[in-house]
Amino acid sequence: MNTFAKLLVRSWRSEANHRLLLQRFYAAGGTGSKENLDRLVKNEKVVVFMKGVPEQPMCGFSNAVVQILRMHGVEKYDSHNVLDDEELRQGIKEYSDWPTIPQIYFNGEFVGGCDIMLQMHQSGDLVEELQKLGIHSALVDNPDAETKS
Repeated sequence: MNTFAKLLVRSWRSEANHRLLLQRFYAAGGTGSKENLDRLVKNEKVVVFMKGVPEQPMCGFSNAVVQILRMHGVEKYDSHNVLDDEELRQGIKEYSDWPTIPQIYFNGEFVGGCDIMLQMHQSGDLVEELQKLGIHSALVDNPDAETKS
């Protein structure tokens, strides 16, 4: 039996030890750990933590982010369904110090949630931010595409 399993067996009885166990688990690299989240947010130029998946968002805010990315022609991005993993859901909120989902990251840097993405889209700032990532926005070539989506 490994050290973690032994600690689990011995510690489960008290609430204080339960908290200590969870802290050690997060530090050991669970899905909500800082180490894992560092890796996830840096894995792709654009990363979205959302409810559902891009093909089937499970909330209106996640859907709005997917639609904004789609309008700009952003096809290659990582998405993580926080509804599948409560540890990931809580961990990303602590990691970013942002209480809501979806959360968007560009080159490992937290951008914001749906409201920020919508503001950036409406102001034109999103086109510039995507260019910094080496992503060409489809709206630059076809500004009418926004009204057709």
